Amino acid sequence: MFRSEDLMIIYVLHPGFLTTVQDLGRPGWAHQGVSASGAADALSLRLGNLLCDNAGGAAALELTLVGGRFEFGGAGVICLAGADFGSALDGRPLPLWTACPVRPGQILQMGPTRGGARAYLCVRGGLDVPAVLGSASTHLLTGLGGLEGRPLRKGDALSVRPHSRPAPDRLRRLDPAVESRLRAGGPLRVVAGPQADHFTAAARELFLGSAYRVTETSDRMGLRLAGPALEKSHAGDLVTEGAPLGAVQVPRDGQPIILFVEHQTTGGYPKIAGVISADFHRLGQLRPRDEVRFEAVSMAAALELLREQEDLLDPKWRVPA
Repeated sequence: MFRSEDLMIIYVLHPGFLTTVQDLGRPGWAHQGVSASGAADALSLRLGNLLCDNAGGAAALELTLVGGRFEFGGAGVICLAGADFGSALDGRPLPLWTACPVRPGQILQMGPTRGGARAYLCVRGGLDVPAVLGSASTHLLTGLGGLEGRPLRKGDALSVRPHSRPAPDRLRRLDPAVESRLRAGGPLRVVAGPQADHFTAAARELFLGSAYRVTETSDRMGLRLAGPALEKSHAGDLVTEGAPLGAVQVPRDGQPIILFVEHQTTGGYPKIAGVISADFHRLGQLRPRDEVRFEAVSMAAALELLREQEDLLDPKWRVPA
């Protein structure tokens, strides 16, 4: 197998459960029926990339539930972000949220998640795959982007783009205070959906006062929930309209579905609520059988929470490793 210290290549020895190339997606194509897709936990992707001295949207690997095994065909810098997969480099534990050097021939082993659903393997320079509709993101439902539009397989090899700047003298890690904020739990915060008034007052109270379970039928298109059924006050479905990321739509059986990163771009089910943007990264870390609750907030509060989250990307939160 070809090896070079001048060209960084990642060799897939085992792909894990579901590993794909992701960036921040391809917004702007919903009118063609293509949702943005991209990283399920975009905040973790951005933070991991920034620790690698990349632009926040550089292409990286998204690993779901069970990680893989990878060999590095060159020297470089990597950072693991998101969920803890008990990762080790040549048998030595590899910390999360820390830029780490790798040498040619070293092997990264990742196990099952210890909490959360997705980890991101970011590499300095970013993965070098062709852009489709302006993005390297893998859209599984349509087979667009990434590596041939599919999950990784054993034997795949991924090239890394050369970085435009010399490597920094000191590598960085995320401030532990930010790590604790990322792990914060509590209810998912929502604003009222455009059809909230299509549900009875009792159903709206039930939605905000009940626990729901993420089902095993969930995927990158939607997080299907099981719990108390929500009764509508209006019969029938809507005329088809646009469907945004994070919308909580309710089909005829009354069981909510949170539209996820590969959601359909239009739909006719009423939307009782919408998860706020500041909690999108938490959606990306939900696993089957996880319990979720909802809390209503105002639009003004949602915007302030998003501003607070964007502050986490400030260089002040990246400290010496």
